[in-house]
Amino acid sequence: MSVQTLYTAATGMEALETKLDVIANNMANINTTGFKKDRANFEDLFYRQIRVPGSENSDGSITPTGIEVGLGVRVASTQSDHDQGAFETTENALDFAIEGSGFFQVAHPSGQTVYTRAGNFGINANNELVLGSANTGYRIEPSISIPEEATEVVVSADGNVQYRTSDSPDLSSVGTIQIATFINPDGLLKMGDNLFAETAASGTATPGNPGDPGYGSLRQGFLEASNVEPVTELIDLINTQRGFELNSQVVQAGDEIMQVVANIRR
Repeated sequence: MSVQTLYTAATGMEALETKLDVIANNMANINTTGFKKDRANFEDLFYRQIRVPGSENSDGSITPTGIEVGLGVRVASTQSDHDQGAFETTENALDFAIEGSGFFQVAHPSGQTVYTRAGNFGINANNELVLGSANTGYRIEPSISIPEEATEVVVSADGNVQYRTSDSPDLSSVGTIQIATFINPDGLLKMGDNLFAETAASGTATPGNPGDPGYGSLRQGFLEASNVEPVTELIDLINTQRGFELNSQVVQAGDEIMQVVANIRR
């Protein structure tokens, strides 16, 4: 049925267009600190059942197969890949990377606690440790203040933040950087600015100290790079382009069949 062909092929083109958008976003964020790539998951639509498998024939026998015509495809979800990104050495004392599971906790200006894998921190005017993003006010939770007289900041793998001054070679502790884990990190809401928000799908955040069982450890002087693989994305891009072209060919074929049918009486 050529009319159905047009609609079915159109669903394929629409789904592949969404996949192309996902690939474009992955490629655009290839250098974004702590970025986690997405993938588009497809599912087929319902089927027109012409003959149900296992139905009875006119002679009383049971049909081993049926006649089912699918009506297309749709995007079921976009799913984030939370695999570890590569470590980039920065030698900046306020850059941290999480090796393993977990997210940094930061305070959003709205009062909500949000989460990030980007560990590029800095110090604000109140000497508080804050996320070095385009927006200000993302203070790390629980709050940590670095004294003005500090000449060196040392953060251990378990998150203990210490400093020393020019007057004293001994290290003094000012707190511990905690990280949070989720039972379903795929359910986190991406907010932009390298931030994630908790949702009913992600489950409640479970804070803990780095290095504890089930939690990653911190690496000072490193940042976690984006986990986008350029070669993989390019291959996926080519497959998506070819799939879109093939669906457009199906639309053209269906249109040509309709033209033949319309011209039969001429």
